[in-house]
Amino acid sequence: MATEIVMPKLGLTMTEGLINQWLVKEGDTVAAGDPVLEISSEKLTSEVEAPEAGVILKIVKGEGETVPCKQIIAWIGQEGEAVPDAAGDAPEVDTEAESEVASAGQTVVPEESRTVSAAPVAEKHEDGRIFITPLARKIAKEKGLDITYIKGTGGNGRITRRDVEAFNPASIPTAEPVTALSAPTNVNYGVGLTGMRKVIAERMMSSIHSSAQLTLHRKADVTPLMAFRKDIKTKVNAPLENGEIGITTLLTKAVTKALKDYPEANAWYAGGQYEEKEDIHIGMATALGDGLVVPVIRHADKLTLSDLGRTIKEEAEQARKGTLDPSLYSGSTFSITNLGAQGIEYFTPILNAPEVAILGVGAIQKALTLDENGQVAEKQFLPLSLTFDHQVLDGAPAAEFLGAVISYLEDAYSLVF
Repeated sequence: MATEIVMPKLGLTMTEGLINQWLVKEGDTVAAGDPVLEISSEKLTSEVEAPEAGVILKIVKGEGETVPCKQIIAWIGQEGEAVPDAAGDAPEVDTEAESEVASAGQTVVPEESRTVSAAPVAEKHEDGRIFITPLARKIAKEKGLDITYIKGTGGNGRITRRDVEAFNPASIPTAEPVTALSAPTNVNYGVGLTGMRKVIAERMMSSIHSSAQLTLHRKADVTPLMAFRKDIKTKVNAPLENGEIGITTLLTKAVTKALKDYPEANAWYAGGQYEEKEDIHIGMATALGDGLVVPVIRHADKLTLSDLGRTIKEEAEQARKGTLDPSLYSGSTFSITNLGAQGIEYFTPILNAPEVAILGVGAIQKALTLDENGQVAEKQFLPLSLTFDHQVLDGAPAAEFLGAVISYLEDAYSLVF
């Protein structure tokens, strides 16, 4: 019996993958474990291996297609073996976990002007949302259907693939056309791009259009911190090779302490649900030659400076080599992105959804200032840029959180204990 090859789920938050390139063609013979295609998720690019030895009987999904996790993309088996008819459709699991929350009217009618119809028939929940499975939403989008007029037959009124396929657009009673007042919400972001670049484009644009992003800028006086680092280096006999007292390590420690003081910044907001997270998992934006990934430092608040520095260094190296465990690309509750090496001072980081805040770090700046005695002194300042989602976090508490990060940085010994 032929064996299915499915779109793998590489992380907790991965819902679909983009097929970048098939490394085999129909009729090719492969061994178990041979790479057969390359895919991209929202976090990384990875190869998919053959589940068993055999012949590639049929490729169901082509290059450039975005496919939901666990959906069949190809079949492998013995030469001449029959392939099931429903090759391209994975069973549609009618469970709440597999459903996707869509805003009312999310699917866009392609015409410049839309028609106003009688009352929608889709079952709305208390907050005005509609439940629809990922596959059903994809089909509705391809057909240009407005999901507000599709009656769901699944659990809790959820719209399924069968509901979309059975829907007749001609059944919608129409009135006079009116010009749409708002911009379409389902835009094909990343047109013309491929692979990781396309995934990054889609994720960045989706983040911007689904949140109210505001950025605050402040600088921390890290003169005492730099003196602290120099003092430690002269007093420790063992070599400090893992970034134990590196700026990134010390800053991350300061962030974890501030997140404990202001847990509202250590949260997710998605699908109309806001949730403060008890665990602190820090995402560290890492540049690659062809894009950007965000390895996650799990339980960063519980790590010593030594363990924190080593983990940051190891995960960044593994991410650049493509050997990092895929599970470490998801689940972050707060992210840090650093452009200091490029000489940037302040910038506007984009939220790593569904997180509600991200901290941007610039290059340390030297400046002449007057000390408490009126004498000229040279000080060092670290520029910080905090972007937050104003939907769930107001300016004052966001500013207080940023101030807490700075307070910890300016009191170096607080980072040790």
